[in-house]
Amino acid sequence: MPEVAPPRNLTPGLCKAIEADMLRACAEVAARHGLMVEGLGVQAMDLRWNFEFGVRVSIPLPDGSTLDPKRLLFEALAEEYGLSPDDFGREFSTGQEWFRVAGINPRRPKYPISATRLVDGKGFKFTAENVVLLLKASMKDVSPGT
Repeated sequence: MPEVAPPRNLTPGLCKAIEADMLRACAEVAARHGLMVEGLGVQAMDLRWNFEFGVRVSIPLPDGSTLDPKRLLFEALAEEYGLSPDDFGREFSTGQEWFRVAGINPRRPKYPISATRLVDGKGFKFTAENVVLLLKASMKDVSPGT
């Protein structure tokens, strides 16, 4: 493989393209072992030096899907926080930035909802009440992720 000069800095688009290439490579390796790979998205991005993204390797379920523990916990607890189990993965806007619902942490009573900022994958905590309101308001908006 020819050596390629590194970029001067990273961009969100370049990070997403690299993540996609890495996921394809990981999927090939996992398939050789009878496993499946899921991308967990970009989780941290320093556009000058590096970025991080997550990968989950799983034994496939009989229907070909994989088990997502964060989704299962969210679905089990969502209604206690005024949310729907289907709200996992939904996107909302705070008016300035877009986020994706990423989970519930019942050990954080004040800010139990975890969300990921779409632009760079950084994690944030929200109150359940705010997320309920922001999801309702965002139903009227068009998300940049769709």
